[in-house]
Amino acid sequence: MKAYIPTGDAAESVVLAEVPEPVPGPGEALVKVEAFSVNRGETFKLEAPADGDRPGKDIAGLVVQPAADGTGPAGFARVVGHPMGGGWAEFAAVPTTALAVLPDTVTPVQAAALPLAGLTALRLLRAAGPVPGRRILLTGASGGVGHYVTELAAAAGAEVTAVTRDAERGARLRELGAAEVVHDVTAAHGPYDVVLESTGGAALPAALARLARRGTLVWFGQASRTPVTLDFFDFFAGPESAVIRHFHYLDADTPLDADLAALVRLTAGGRLHPEIGRVADWADTAATLTDLRERRIRGKAVLTVS
Repeated sequence: MKAYIPTGDAAESVVLAEVPEPVPGPGEALVKVEAFSVNRGETFKLEAPADGDRPGKDIAGLVVQPAADGTGPAGFARVVGHPMGGGWAEFAAVPTTALAVLPDTVTPVQAAALPLAGLTALRLLRAAGPVPGRRILLTGASGGVGHYVTELAAAAGAEVTAVTRDAERGARLRELGAAEVVHDVTAAHGPYDVVLESTGGAALPAALARLARRGTLVWFGQASRTPVTLDFFDFFAGPESAVIRHFHYLDADTPLDADLAALVRLTAGGRLHPEIGRVADWADTAATLTDLRERRIRGKAVLTVS
C-alpha cells in the first residue's frame, strides 16, 4: 500500500512510499483510510523522527476487516480512529479501543478533525473541574484545541477569555462563545478561577499572575518551545496557594472509544463544530505540512485519501 514516511529532511519532511499493508492484532480492526488530519505536534516530531516512525493519529474511514477477537465495530462500519501512528496511509490497523462509529450526518472530513484536538479539549475541561459560572483564561486559543475548549466551556456555562494574536480567529472564538478575546495574555483582566496554558515561555508566568487565590493552572502544552521560569515569591502577589497541574491527554480515566463517541455525538448534534482550515488530496500532504509550519492555515488541515 501507499503511505507517508518521514525523511528527517526539513525541506521535505515526508514522502509517499510503498510499504507493507499492516497486519492487525487480535484487538485491532483494519481501516481503509478516507481522510486524515495533521496535528501541529506531529510536525514537530517529523523534525527528528525515530527509526520506524510513521505519522498519523487522526483518521476516518471504513472498517474492511473487523477485529479477530470480536470487539469493536463490525465490517464496513464508518469510523473515526485515533491510532498512535501510521494513519497517513491507505490502510491503518487501529485498536478497537480507539475507534468510534460515525453516523451518516458526520462526514469523514469532520471526523478526521476530531480525535487529538477534541480528546485534548474534552479531557482538559474534565481536569479543570466543574466549569459553570467560572472564569477561564485560555492561552494559545487559535488552534483546534482552543476552538473545542472555547465551544465546550462556554456551552457549559463558563466565562472564557481566549488569547489569540489572530484577529480572524478571535472573531470565530467569539462566535463559539468566548466572552472576551485578547491578543496578548498581559491584556487579560483577572483574576481567573482556571487558567488553561499551552504556550509556555513568558506566557505561563504572565497567565499565572492572573490566576485567583487557590485557583488552578492546567499546563497542557509548550507551543512556543521555550522553557518556563517561575519565581516562588510571585505567588504571594495574587495566586497564593494555587495549583499547577501538568496535563497529558492520554492520562485519563475514561477510554478513548467512549470519548471519541462523545465527540461524535456532540458533532452530530450540532454542539461541536470542527474548524476545517483546508481540505486537500493527500498528494498535497508535504505542501500542507510546510504551510502549517509557516502558519498559513487557520483551522484543521484535512487530507482526503484518493
